[in-house]
Parts: sequence; structure tokens; C-alpha cells
Amino acid sequence: MDILVTGSLGYDYIMDFPGRFADRIMPDKIHSLSLSFLVDTLHKQFGGTAGNIAYTLQLLGEYPHIIAPAGNDFSPYLIFLKRHHMDISGITVHRDIPTSSYFVITDQNDNQIGSFFIGALKYATRCHLLPWLKKKKNLFAIISPSDPKAMVQYVDECIVRKIPYLFDPAFQIATLSPTDLKKGITHASMAIGNDYEISLMEKQLEITHKQLRMLVPIVITTLGPKGSIIEEKNNRISIKPAKVSAVVDPTGAGDAYRGGFIAGYVRGCDLKTCGQMGSVAAVYTVEKYGTVTHTYTKKQFIERYQKNYGTKISLK
Repeated sequence: MDILVTGSLGYDYIMDFPGRFADRIMPDKIHSLSLSFLVDTLHKQFGGTAGNIAYTLQLLGEYPHIIAPAGNDFSPYLIFLKRHHMDISGITVHRDIPTSSYFVITDQNDNQIGSFFIGALKYATRCHLLPWLKKKKNLFAIISPSDPKAMVQYVDECIVRKIPYLFDPAFQIATLSPTDLKKGITHASMAIGNDYEISLMEKQLEITHKQLRMLVPIVITTLGPKGSIIEEKNNRISIKPAKVSAVVDPTGAGDAYRGGFIAGYVRGCDLKTCGQMGSVAAVYTVEKYGTVTHTYTKKQFIERYQKNYGTKISLK
């Protein structure tokens, strides 16, 4: 199955703060924050939601097509994608603006504070899914955070052509109108977010969690080091986290989980297996700085999956 991956392409600037954010934030002054953190490491890495998710899918033998804009400083990232034999035909490079960038600080408890420079992502509406529908018949789409207007556009294109998709609004939940957010969720095959994001979806739509579960066939809630929960209308599956050899950098773990989950889903695996594949994929990136700095073979992934969950999977 061919997988269309929308979202961002960008550079991640990852910084480590050796203290705790909680020690610097005074709850009674939360309305007038003025904070600065002295960080002791800085790493510039390739990233972006589309790039991260597609990278995991490629490692697991899938066929992701990245559909996203990039900027005038994209050449190093483009070389990286070519070296890893990833499809770049859906990437449009704009010469008048830099590539998107994500600046994130991680404290010693793995809490994160980040900011995102939109850059070339403002041109995301110029990228379309429809041309792919003429080339491919068996498609699945991933709609991850991008320019809000582009996300709405991708949802509409999937609805019109009846393309199943994963809806992952993440940091655009509060930006999307309640109407567009509900439309994206209601027509999706599944919706995903961490526990905060799922709660924010419910707040924006003014619904309960039970009502959210009625809107979409599958709701996936990631819980970081505590695993994840996969819910159907009348079924709830708790996924234990895979074991991490060392927590180096949690940035991108959620994207890796999505890639692992969808790699199982398009193969027809049951939801528990999909969630466990997501968990195994996530730990690989947690053990390295950056979101696409890790690597593994399918054989290594299968062995690690079996070591964690006691069953064997096939990645043919």
C-alpha cells in the first residue's frame, strides 16, 4: 500500500536544560511569564512531522510519499532523503523563504517547551493529494500538523476520493475551527494525540471522551513512557511501553510511534500489534539525539518486538 504523508519538513534545534521547568515557574505568576533557560547542549537535526513519520515507515519497508513544502536551505535534508531512498517527488522547494524550524528545550524530566517557525510551510496549500490519486489506487493518507488551511484541504481531498486517513491535528488543535476539527475527526479512519491533545480536542468540541469515541472508529492516545491506549467504540486496549536502553532525547517519539502503528495497520495487523509496533519504533528515536538519526533493519525490529512482547511479527 502506498502511504501519503502530509505535514512539515524542517530543522529541529534541540536544547537540553539540566534543571526542571517546574522549579522556574511560579504558579501565582503564570499570567506574566518571563523565563530564560541556560542550556548546555544544542543539536541541529533534520525533522518535521512528515519527514519523521515517513522515515519510520521507510525503515519498516513501507512506501511513504512525503507531500510537503521546503525552503531555500533544504539541500542538506534533500541529500539525506535521497541517501535513504525516500520518495521526494511530492516535495516542493520554495526559493524565497527558509525551511520550517522547530526550537525545543527539554528539561531533566523530559518535559519540553518548543516554538515553531512556519517558514516554507505557509505554502502547504499548494501541495495536493489529488495528483497521487491518478497514479495510485491503493492509498492511505496521514494528515499530520501543517498549515491549518492545508490540513482542511487534505481532509476534503480524502473525503471526496474516499481515501482512508489518520487525523493527527496535534499543535493545530486550537487553531482549527471546531467545525474543521470535527470534520477531520469524523471522516477519519482514526484520530491520534497524546493525552493532553486528546483532552484539548474534547474541550474545543465541547464533548466528552465517550462522545469523541463515537465520532471516529479508532482513538489512539499516546502516554509517553507509560505506553498508549487504543479505543474502538466498544473496546479498549492498553499498550505497554517498549523498554528503552537509555533516554537521550524524546523529541520525535510520537512521530515514530505513528510510523510504527501505520506500518502495522496497512499490513492488516490487529490493533494491539499496531500499538506495540508503534511503541518499539518510538524507543529507537528516544535513544538518539534527533528524530531521524537512528536506524535498524526489519530483522532487528522484529527481534526487539519479540523481546518486548513475547510474540513474533512478520514485516514482509
